[in-house]
Amino acid sequence: MTHSEQPAQRVYRRALTIAGSDSGGGAGIQADLKTFAALGCYGLSVITALTAQNTVGVTGIHPVPPEFVELQIDAVLTDIGADSVKIGMLFSVPLIRAVAGQLLRHRLGAVVVDPVMVAQSGDRLLQDEAVAAIKDELLPLATIITPNLPEAEVLVGRALTAAADVETAARQLAALGCPWILIKGGHANGTVCTDVLYSAREDRFCSFENPRIDTANTHGTGCTLSSAIAAFLAKGHGMEEAVARAGEFIHDAIAAGAGYRLGRGHGPVHHFFRFWS
Repeated sequence: MTHSEQPAQRVYRRALTIAGSDSGGGAGIQADLKTFAALGCYGLSVITALTAQNTVGVTGIHPVPPEFVELQIDAVLTDIGADSVKIGMLFSVPLIRAVAGQLLRHRLGAVVVDPVMVAQSGDRLLQDEAVAAIKDELLPLATIITPNLPEAEVLVGRALTAAADVETAARQLAALGCPWILIKGGHANGTVCTDVLYSAREDRFCSFENPRIDTANTHGTGCTLSSAIAAFLAKGHGMEEAVARAGEFIHDAIAAGAGYRLGRGHGPVHHFFRFWS
């Protein structure tokens, strides 16, 4: 076979996660890489912090030096590249600034920011002074931000108790420079979970609803949803379709994992429900 007759090389859809490591395997880098694999993407990772955690709680956080985070990003992007990026736990102002600087340097396209602040157990994963840095330095570089209700309340500085509050908050966050805002409704009450997506360019809202599943196995749901959005963006889907498909994936992963028992606290979702049970 001549060189001209060689079959065309196949390419991976590349999804990069920049986030903290969860030693319990249910959230963070581990959940992101599982999600990427389950959805047909080649997962890449940059670790921003090591955590000692399990299903019960977080017993320690060891931030990675910002300079080494920058080295990891450079190593991945100067050789392999990425079709989308998911950003999770950054913990401190220096880490946020390091990541923001690299986003600017490498001119990354599809950037999903999950403003991780508190673990499912209630343990803080973000220093208080880092909230302003997220708003000022990271959100203007994001394609979409995916806060849950408590995180959105911290970002806008007030309680969100009604649908009108959520819409006002979405507009306020979009004014910081992010064109898409997804405020997740998993922490609200009721039998239905409603996620609200806002397009700043069109000043338009759309909602995604799924039945609430009665289970304690919800560790890593936010990480999984945001990384699923990144995976679908990497595969070329538009934002609304990526969010819709990601919502279906996390709902099914929660449902599939509800019957399992792992640890003594909040167990994980089942990322690979499509492949084994």
